[in-house]
Amino acid sequence: RQMASPSNDFALEAVRLAKDNGWLKDGSIHRAKLVRANLSGAILVGADLSGAALTEAKLVRAILFDANLRAANLSRADLSRAHLGGAILVGADLNWAALSRADLLRADLSGADLSRANLRGADLSEAKLVGANLRGADLGGADLSRADLGGANLREADLSGANLFDANLRAANLYGANLRGANL
Repeated sequence: RQMASPSNDFALEAVRLAKDNGWLKDGSIHRAKLVRANLSGAILVGADLSGAALTEAKLVRAILFDANLRAANLSRADLSRAHLGGAILVGADLNWAALSRADLLRADLSGADLSRANLRGADLSEAKLVGANLRGADLGGADLSRADLGGANLREADLSGANLFDANLRAANLYGANLRGANL
């Protein structure tokens, strides 16, 4: 319960206790209700947060390398500058989420809903975004090099200045997308 606190100090202490007791990886926080929790700066490496409710949570600069966030609800969450390299976000709800300058290197976002998300300047290189919904997302200046966007919905997305070098865009919907200055 303390991990769901809007107080960053309380929430970070709860994360430390959970880590010390092995609860981050044993399924204890699977489907946790962490709505509006302030977990900014939390170290959640390899944590199992699958199915967790993290709506409007603050995870600014949180370290979530290799975390399992499968089917988690992160709508309107602030993950600016968060470290999500190798994280599993398959089927996660990230609509309207703030992910500017986030590290999503090799993250799996297959089937995730990133509609209207702010991914400006994010590192999505080698990320898997197969069938992801990025409609209206802001990907300006993002690095999508070698990313798999097969079948992704990028309708009306802002990809201005994005790096799409060697990205798979097969069957992706780019109708109305802004590709000005993008590296294709």
